[in-house]
Amino acid sequence: MLLDTQKLNDTSQAMKAILQQINSCNSVADLMGLEGAAAKLYFGNFDQLILQQKGDFFFTERSRRPPLDNMNALLSYLYTLLTFEASSALETVGLDPQVGFLHQDRPGRPSLALDLMEELRPVFADRLALSLINRKQITGAGFVTKESGGILMDEETRKAVLLAWQERKREEIIHPFLKERIPFGLIPYVQALLLARYLRGDLDAYPPFFWN
Repeated sequence: MLLDTQKLNDTSQAMKAILQQINSCNSVADLMGLEGAAAKLYFGNFDQLILQQKGDFFFTERSRRPPLDNMNALLSYLYTLLTFEASSALETVGLDPQVGFLHQDRPGRPSLALDLMEELRPVFADRLALSLINRKQITGAGFVTKESGGILMDEETRKAVLLAWQERKREEIIHPFLKERIPFGLIPYVQALLLARYLRGDLDAYPPFFWN
């Protein structure tokens, strides 16, 4: 399958333009409006990045509770894993995962963890989902349709995804802010620690995680 490189480039430029508008936001509502516009652009190109098994894995739009296709079922599972990682990291550094900045606080909702994972989802979850499909480490046979129409992974597929998740966490990168080599799995903790340091006045600004 050939990528539409022009569309990808146009989308990249459009998202950069949105990024430049952030400093002029005067409210959380304005900021979330920009986030929504960027998400629409991002997911509008997501299907192109699925290069193998197109009959079983495709992306038209984000669906959840329940996920309505195999791709959304995989993403939802990975996002759940990442939410647990973010919540645990925040608790470890003394922050309450339930009290967020951007996600509205609701009973039982880990709003701060959801805030934190926004910057981590493309690297942790989306990239891994595409790798699992494009490398044919999972197949459409591992997904089942419930009577409600929702899609679930079978036990064998969940184990394969979890194994790949653990392997990814052991990979090492140079953290863009610390300039130190750390395992992928420590990134949520490091970002939670940096957020805590900012909130306690030890940093002038929170350094978000940017990685190519």
